[in-house]
Amino acid sequence: MRLLRGGSSGRRSAPRPERRIYDQAVRDALVVVWEASDRICGKRLKALMPILVDAMERHGHLELAPEIRGRLLAMSAATIDRALHAVREQAVGRRRRHTPSSVAVRRNAPVRTFSDWQDPAPGFVEADLVAHNGSSPKGSFIQTLVLTDIATGWTECMPLLVREQKLLSEILTEIRKHLPFNLLGFDTDNDIPSTRFSWNVSRDSRLG
Repeated sequence: MRLLRGGSSGRRSAPRPERRIYDQAVRDALVVVWEASDRICGKRLKALMPILVDAMERHGHLELAPEIRGRLLAMSAATIDRALHAVREQAVGRRRRHTPSSVAVRRNAPVRTFSDWQDPAPGFVEADLVAHNGSSPKGSFIQTLVLTDIATGWTECMPLLVREQKLLSEILTEIRKHLPFNLLGFDTDNDIPSTRFSWNVSRDSRLG
């Protein structure tokens, strides 16, 4: 490059900002918080970190020096994933192969994370099925439908003897009778069977 420029220009490039280095104490604290969050990804952990660290310290599950706490909270999502790479690989046992999703699907189905809720009103719930099958998915076992309100943390749990669409719809109808607020939103992952809701929206103000 100097030859192409005809010699050195004499100008010195601006110094690069020093790369932040995280010592073992910060990494150890990160692993503890990551385990407490049920091993979520770096993007979600970054958004949850301030609340989770504060709660763990308040209840005596974590004790951090001020400088370690500051560095931990300053970590970016990408840095969190890099720092947890070896620990995650060891926990999983082997690398899982992920099929890349198409651009069209990601465009039509936007993904919301913990930091994207923008202080919602009570009534927007997350739903998930918890399988009580121990370490084996074989045979018959009970599953629990868990609904958690994003704003208040209000949680309703109902058991399912089988994963069946009609039964799931009936249970959801029953749960709505016990909610202390209107049901405004119902978000699930792709693990819950598709359900056709029989509620009459035009005559039911609880759906907003």
